[in-house]
Amino acid sequence: MSGHNKWSKIKNKKAVTDARKSKIFGKIVRLLTVEAKAAKGNTSSPGLKTAIEKAKEVNMPADNILRAIEKAKTDTSVMEPITYEAYGPGGTALIIEVLTDNRNKAAAEVRHTLSKNGYELAAMGAATWAFEKNAEGWLAKVSVPISDEDGQKLETLISDLEENDDVQDVYTNAE
Repeated sequence: MSGHNKWSKIKNKKAVTDARKSKIFGKIVRLLTVEAKAAKGNTSSPGLKTAIEKAKEVNMPADNILRAIEKAKTDTSVMEPITYEAYGPGGTALIIEVLTDNRNKAAAEVRHTLSKNGYELAAMGAATWAFEKNAEGWLAKVSVPISDEDGQKLETLISDLEENDDVQDVYTNAE
C-alpha cells in the first residue's frame, strides 16, 4: 500500500499550499513590478509602499520583494492595468482588474473564461455605474440580492477568473 505513509500526506498537503502561495506571490510580484517601474525604484513612493504592504500581508519574504523591485529597474516589458466589465449570475455586475503585458491575450483569456461559464464582457461603463472607486478598490454602491444557486455560480465564475495569472482582483455587487 504505497502512498499511505505520513510523509506522503504531508508532501501532498504542502504541494497544495505551495501552489496557492505561488499563485498569490506571482500576482503580488506583478503589482510590485508595475509600481516599482512607476516609482523608478523609490521605495518611499505611495504606490510602491502600498504594494510592499500587500506583499507583507500575504507573508511574502523580504528578499522576494527586493528582488521584484530590482528586476523592475532593468525589465523593459510594459505592464498595463486594464479593467473589464461583465454581468454575472442573477444580474450581478462584475469588475475585473487585470495587470498584463499583452492586452490582446488578457482580453481573450477573460472572454474565454466568461463564455465558458455562460457570460460575456459588457461595454465600458456598463457595470461601473454600480461601483465607486476608492483607495482599496471598487466598492459596490448598489447591491443585488441573489439566490443560493446563483451564488454558487458566481463563486465558480470568480474562482475561474482568479485562476488566470493576469487577473488581479474581481469585484461584484452581489449581496
